[in-house]
Amino acid sequence: MEATESTTTVRPPWNKGKIVGQKTAFKLKEIWAIRIRLQLAVRRRELALFNLAIDSKLRACDLVSLRVRDVCHGQTVASRTIVLQQKTQRPVQFEITEPTRDAVGTWIGHAGLTSEDSLFPSRVRRSVHLSTRQYARIVDSWVRQIGLDKAQYGTHTLRRTKATLIPPDQEPARGPTASRTYQAGKHGPLPRHRGERCPGDGRADRGIAGGKRRAGRRQRALTGPLLACH
Repeated sequence: MEATESTTTVRPPWNKGKIVGQKTAFKLKEIWAIRIRLQLAVRRRELALFNLAIDSKLRACDLVSLRVRDVCHGQTVASRTIVLQQKTQRPVQFEITEPTRDAVGTWIGHAGLTSEDSLFPSRVRRSVHLSTRQYARIVDSWVRQIGLDKAQYGTHTLRRTKATLIPPDQEPARGPTASRTYQAGKHGPLPRHRGERCPGDGRADRGIAGGKRRAGRRQRALTGPLLACH
């Protein structure tokens, strides 16, 4: 019997020749450069997609699967909305700025979308909404238009951009001085950390009081014998 040689196909690594890691965020001048080009080219869908991607800071899978009802109250684009994330299954709240509301409203009216329609429908019939691969190609085209290296930018760039544009003095307050009103206000809920105190938090107050009592006992245990020696 003749021995048959089995041939195995070796696939190259998916990241061969690619720059992996954290993507670079857009600067303010780059945001306006892309936005103006989309406005001049009358690309209503891409302008709405670009603005909403920056405002929402959503992952690509969550952004492309948005429906009209997620961002609209009746015929009006909402100024704030809540979306359930696919990866974490946790709701996230974000603000929709006025330029984004105008762009989204213009796109919905031009495309004739209803509340149950996908906000960014795909032009491929078998796909309900824009795929993450299509979205990535659109982002690459934006990057090329303003002369940037597409290897340094990607869909995660738009997720990171808004956070980098917040001035340090306007970042959400954290630590013992963080107020509950601020946490539930414009910047949305902030993560609670162990040992962080918020006004009106009884558990935090009891924890701090207990810590003071324990510190007092330790101080007395240390100073007691010394005082007795005098």
